[in-house]
Order: sequence, then C-alpha cells, then structure tokens
Amino acid sequence: MKKAHLYLLGLLSGLLLTFSWFPVGITGIIFLAFVPLLIVEQQIAQSPELYNRTTLFSISYITFFLWNVLVTWWIKNASFGGAAMAILCNALLMAFVFVLVHRVKKRVGEKLGYLVFISFWIAFEFIHLDWDLTWPWLTLGNVFAETPHWIQWYEYTGVFGGSLWVLVVNVLIFKLITNRNAIENRKAQIKKGIVISIIILVPILTSAVVGLFANKYWKGGMSVVVVQPNIDPYNEKFFVNYQEQLQKMLVLASEQVDSTTEYLLLPETALTEDLWENQLPQSWSVQTLQKYIQQFPNLKIVIGASTAKVYQPGEALSATARKFTNDDAYYDSYNTALQLDSTGNIQMYHKSKLVPGVEKMPFPFIFKYVEKFAIDLGGTSGSLGMQDTRTAFFSPDRSKVTAPVVCYESIYGEYVSEYINNGAQFISIITNDGWWGDTPGYKQHLKYGALRAIETRKWIARSANTGVSCFINPMGEILQATEYWKPAVIKQRITLVG
Repeated sequence: MKKAHLYLLGLLSGLLLTFSWFPVGITGIIFLAFVPLLIVEQQIAQSPELYNRTTLFSISYITFFLWNVLVTWWIKNASFGGAAMAILCNALLMAFVFVLVHRVKKRVGEKLGYLVFISFWIAFEFIHLDWDLTWPWLTLGNVFAETPHWIQWYEYTGVFGGSLWVLVVNVLIFKLITNRNAIENRKAQIKKGIVISIIILVPILTSAVVGLFANKYWKGGMSVVVVQPNIDPYNEKFFVNYQEQLQKMLVLASEQVDSTTEYLLLPETALTEDLWENQLPQSWSVQTLQKYIQQFPNLKIVIGASTAKVYQPGEALSATARKFTNDDAYYDSYNTALQLDSTGNIQMYHKSKLVPGVEKMPFPFIFKYVEKFAIDLGGTSGSLGMQDTRTAFFSPDRSKVTAPVVCYESIYGEYVSEYINNGAQFISIITNDGWWGDTPGYKQHLKYGALRAIETRKWIARSANTGVSCFINPMGEILQATEYWKPAVIKQRITLVG
C-alpha cells in the first residue's frame, strides 16, 4: 500500500472519531473509528522495509490531532495557550501510546498485540485522570454521554467499561475486514459478524433492562431551586459591583424559593467580593445570604466563591502558597464552594481538580517561576490551592447531604464517587460555562455530568452562570434544561438516594 494511502486512512480515523462525538456526531460511528488506523499499523508491521521509523508516529499524530482539534477547538475562546497545550499535547500522548503498542506488538505477536492495544489504551485513559497534565475530555467511554439509554451499566463499570466496549468492537471489526480474503468459508465470516453484533447489542439491551427497574429514582421528594444568573464572565462578572450581582441572583431565586425549598443552588464564583476565609461571617456577601435564609429556615444555599486564606506565622505552607507583595506573610487563593444555613454555620470545599495551565501550572518543580502567567477562570492568576479530601455538605440535622462539585471536576467519575463515599445523597454541580461561548464545549460538559448521575445513581442539580442549568435524574435524563445566555430559575423535587 502506498504511503499516501496510509495517510488517508489516518485522516479517515480522525474524522470517524470526530463524527462519533456529540453534539453533532452519530455515536455508533465510534465502533469503526479505530479500524483505518489499525489497518495502517498492520501494513507498516508487515512491510517495515517500505516505511521509515517515523511513519506510524506521524500518521497516528495526524489522526489524534484531527480528533482533538475538531472536538475541543472551543477551548481557545477561554485561552488560546490552554487550547494549544491541550490539543497538541493530548494528540502527542495518544500517538505515543499507539506507537508503543506497535513496538510491543512486534515482540509479542499479533494475537497478544491487540490485547496490548486495548489494555495500553485503557491504562493511558486511567493515568490521564490523575497527573499534572490531566485532560480526560476524550476518554472513549465519554462518547456515550449522548446515548445514556445505552450505558445504564456504567453504574458498575464507569466510563472505562465504555472504553473497553469501543476498543474490543473496533479490533473485532478490523479482524473481520482484514481476514476477508483468507481461506475461510462465507459461513465462518457470517458467524464472526453475528458475534460482533451480539457484543454491540447485549450491553444496549442490558441497559434497557436496568432502566425498567429504576423507576424509584424518578419520584422526587425534596424541593431544590437552581439559578442561572447569566453574567458575562469576560465583561461583567469581575468588573461590575459584587453587591449588584448578588442582588440580581437573589431576585431571580425569589421567583421560585418558598417555605418548602430545601436547597438553593447558585453557580461557580457567584460571589466576587474579596473573601478572606478567616473573616467570612463579616463579609457583606455572607451577611446578605444569611439575611435571605432567615426568611426560609429550612433553606440551605450552595454557592461558588473566590476565597483566600492567610497563613499564620509558623503554619505549614502549601505548594501553592503565595507571598504578599509588601509583607512577609503568605496566602492561598481558592475556587471555593460554600454552604450556608439558618444556624449561621458555613461549610467550605476548595476545588481540587484544577484545569492544567489555567488554574494550575503543571509540574511546579519545573515551571514554578512561570506560574504567574497562568490564567485562572475565576479571576485570580497563578496556581490555586487545593484540598486532599472530598468534603460533603451536611444539613444542620445531618439528614441531607450534597456533593459540591465545581465545574471541571464533573468530568471525573471516580473523583465524584469519593463525595458519595463521604455520605453525599445528591450532587450539586456549580459551573461557569460562559468562558467558551456558544460552542460545543458547554454542551459536552453538561452531558458528561449526566454520566455521573448514572455512575452514582444520584440526582444532580446543576447551576451554570450561563450555559445549561438543569436537573439530571439518576438515569442520566436531563430535565428543565435552561437556554444558553438567558437568565433563568428552575425548581424540581428530587429524591435523596443514599
């Protein structure tokens, strides 16, 4: 096969991966997407004398670059540098994994080689969840976020079950196509085709059966109100008076909040007042929220804020601690979720899955001196502080517990499950998707959140500054989705599961 044909096959794989992804793709295409690239690898393995050592790398890099750029190009609206890093580096890592598979396959043989492909790719996706360059947006199992009725079994496997499904079917279809000229009768080929069809259909049918027994999750009991204030993150949010912004949100909330409302959810960094954590009760924003709560004694407010903490003399400093310009003291900045209630108690969680290169400088031991150039989408430059545990928010009587998931954290399934292990009965996602504009970004982010509902079998209340605010039931069905770039307030009765 001519080299030009191999490059065309690589391009085809990139396009198939792209057109399987939502919001404009057809999910089922994913079961064919790797086949052209596997053909490329086979051709190079069988005729190494015809191709130089970089051929497979360059073709696979083109495949994965095309996929990354066409599905996640919208990152540039928030940060061109962040988009370049995410797209170029992610494609590079994927190409490296594919070339590594090729090298190992040459040593272990073809049969084991395709098991190596499946296991190495899933290992890559797993590692990509928890290191400084983490960017699991294109984890293969995420593709089924558009078809939640196919993957109700994610409750048991998480997204890696979906990744395994995709990879196994691709390998089997590749083997069926490439062996079609072998000395084998037609009946055997038909049997293989039937086996592949069964492997595709059985998980879908299993999902349908699971759905039949999940009606208990649909019946709501607790009243939750979600506000979407729709404040422009570029030209308004960090420039307009913080008092005016909070009053706008509370006016919206009052359209739906009443004496039966248990929770009011407001978005990420909704509070833009300079909030020092040791002085929170004295801040205007917190006092205003507490006065609002006094009208509704059962109400708990979950809200996002940009906060900071001053380290006391002798207190151990974190890796992200910063020094005041004209002082010897140090402080940390956080993207924070707060819960306030009628007792005056303030619960706090610091966002800890931070966006690389935006909220966190990767590998600080190497890049410490350039972290000031990182752009935080909450209004603070430099790396933000984090915490080690997932703090669940408890009601005063401890009968109701929510998981405060902040923005980017909602794409991490195992991470979100840690809140559930700590007692959370429903999930509160607070986010600010306006950074990306009217692009596929906020739509993908929404659908990824729906995967968390299926995995944990918990209701989700989602408050976006703008984008889509909604409720998601434990089957991953999105309810009362708001319109993009429009202020809104919605109300839903949900069931606590836990």
